[in-house]
Amino acid sequence: MCFVRDLLRRKPADVWTIGPRDSAYKALELMAEKDVGALPVVDAASGVPVVGIFSERDYARKVILKGKSSQATAVSEIMSSPVICVSPSDDVETAMHLMNEHHIRHLPVVEDGRLIGLVSIGDILRAMIAEKDVLIMDLENFIVGARS
Repeated sequence: MCFVRDLLRRKPADVWTIGPRDSAYKALELMAEKDVGALPVVDAASGVPVVGIFSERDYARKVILKGKSSQATAVSEIMSSPVICVSPSDDVETAMHLMNEHHIRHLPVVEDGRLIGLVSIGDILRAMIAEKDVLIMDLENFIVGARS
């Protein structure tokens, strides 16, 4: 069984974040620079590790389609909130279930009240496919061994 902590080990340790008062334009610049599809929104004054998620989907639906200005729109106006989070000890199936149930593509990983990572649907799918590939290989080896 694969856990969220295993996914984090395969990723760079950096977690790029944005503040709620930053502009959507600044968030998009950071996302383009870091080649990521979403940013956790953090606000130290809030007392919670993550106050929202800003994603390309949020931007497309809540800025572009509504005719707003990227530079005049604060991240807090368009971020997705409340945030669904996972812990490093959650298994990949739990993470996938949360993503499916809430129609989201990114899950912040929180441990001891602090943000330690972000996993995407791509991370989850890669892990699940790799796990299934190992199972298939084990079953094939078992079948071949049983025939001998």
